[in-house]
Amino acid sequence: METGDRVGELAAASGLTVRTLHYYEQIGLLTPSGRSGAGHRLYDAADAERLYRICLLRRLGMGLAEVQRALDDPAWDLASAMRTHLATLDERLEATARLRSRVAGALASDGTDLLAVVEAMTTMEPSAQQRIMLLVYTDIGAAHAWLVRTFGLVPGELTRDGDGHVVHGEVYAGDGVIWMHPEQESYRLASPRSLGASTGSVAVLVDDVDAHHAHSLAVGAAVQDGPVDRAYGYRVYSANDLEGHLWSFMKALD
Repeated sequence: METGDRVGELAAASGLTVRTLHYYEQIGLLTPSGRSGAGHRLYDAADAERLYRICLLRRLGMGLAEVQRALDDPAWDLASAMRTHLATLDERLEATARLRSRVAGALASDGTDLLAVVEAMTTMEPSAQQRIMLLVYTDIGAAHAWLVRTFGLVPGELTRDGDGHVVHGEVYAGDGVIWMHPEQESYRLASPRSLGASTGSVAVLVDDVDAHHAHSLAVGAAVQDGPVDRAYGYRVYSANDLEGHLWSFMKALD
């Protein structure tokens, strides 16, 4: 008899999205303990408990990599992590206190120091909020499917025009999102397939470089060099995607 919650049920109970749970599985943070006869994910009580701990640590402000260390690394130290987090919170509180003082001063001066308050708010909150990488492809739909199948990236949305042509795609690699853009002559945007060269590279951190390399090789990726330990402290292999973009998959050496 099949037991356990399906992914939709666990998502509803936790307040997360199905997409988030799929992503947690993709990065090895939360893997369902079983599958139904039809292949559906099944999460048991231990999985639900692990998800509770993930959500709790996330609410403490920890990133996903730190959460995974907390759950899987016996050497991880909660007290040290909390001290680091506390220091960060103290810095934010001090910045907020300084800003409060500037606002109070502006009020006392009938608002004449408003420009200084605006300047303080600008320096307190960086204008850059999120990093999005953009890659250019001649066939976004085909490239999207290839990246998911070959490199194991998490699929995002595909946007089509009125004629059904894919004009925008998204894939997720770890904590970053990659937008897939069509060629556009006015901005001199071209795929390596059209250009005949790759002018950049994408680097992605993975849990197991050798396993990732073996999978990519098995499904036909154009691997440029196999896994090797680099002097800068990472084990790396590199491969081109179906239109010639160069990708490197790496992990820090212990």
